[in-house]
Amino acid sequence: MAVAEELHFGRAAARLNLAQPPLSQQIRRLEAIVGAELLRRNSRSVELTAAGEAFLERARRTLRHVQEDVAEARRVGQGAQGVLRLGFAGSAILTVVPELLRRYRGAAPLAQLQLSESFTAQVVAGLLAGDLDAGLVRDADPAPGLSVRTLFTEPYVAVLPAHHPAADGADMDVSALRRDPFVYYPRSAGARAYEQPLSLCAAHGFRPVIAQEASQWLTILRLVGAGLGVSIAPACVRQVAPDSVVCLPLRGPELRSEIQFVQREGEARPLVRAFAELAGEVAQESV
Repeated sequence: MAVAEELHFGRAAARLNLAQPPLSQQIRRLEAIVGAELLRRNSRSVELTAAGEAFLERARRTLRHVQEDVAEARRVGQGAQGVLRLGFAGSAILTVVPELLRRYRGAAPLAQLQLSESFTAQVVAGLLAGDLDAGLVRDADPAPGLSVRTLFTEPYVAVLPAHHPAADGADMDVSALRRDPFVYYPRSAGARAYEQPLSLCAAHGFRPVIAQEASQWLTILRLVGAGLGVSIAPACVRQVAPDSVVCLPLRGPELRSEIQFVQREGEARPLVRAFAELAGEVAQESV
């Protein structure tokens, strides 16, 4: 390319910080490899042959591709490019997770983010099976082979129909729900996620009757609003609670629900590391 652009071996050699004889030898070797004369030279001038014109364009294209490949490899190494398969528990979307995803899209526009919504237990199973790269979950059970980092916590609230006798209060005691049927999510969501809110009832000497099950908090809230029971939920559900529902803080010792970032132990891919670091930053800013 240097000789073809300069059409002068001396100037090309100076541009490349080479002596002229080694440059001439390299050109001859290149012509031998190609099997055609690329440059026509005499004592007065250098000019490209037809084969040289064709090869010059291909050489430029090759170097462009090399530069693009180097840039792509750099981005992959920095965690800014690739495919990130991220599972998340549905209720996490009511927290700072949308802001995290927005920030990640801005920080790594070339990364392909494949999102999968499910229960915490299914996100964990997907990680262990290799179907997911990372997860944002709620109150995950410990699992060998996985690393879990708590990003932030939130309290639980009582979810009551607006006509419930306790709905007019500023807060309430869990024991006031002793005789109410519960609308709740299934145990398949995860053992800890299922049992932890119910432990608040156990601390007051009762275990509620689960009258209805639903897999989405929006459905649970609507069923509560329809008078089918009450529930205990993470405080974030207030964002989607209809007018037919009241969410009240709980009195007594506070038990908090954890939103966690989970990945396989020993995960070394820059793409996952970069997302984990950003998740930590966004969570810290939300405190």
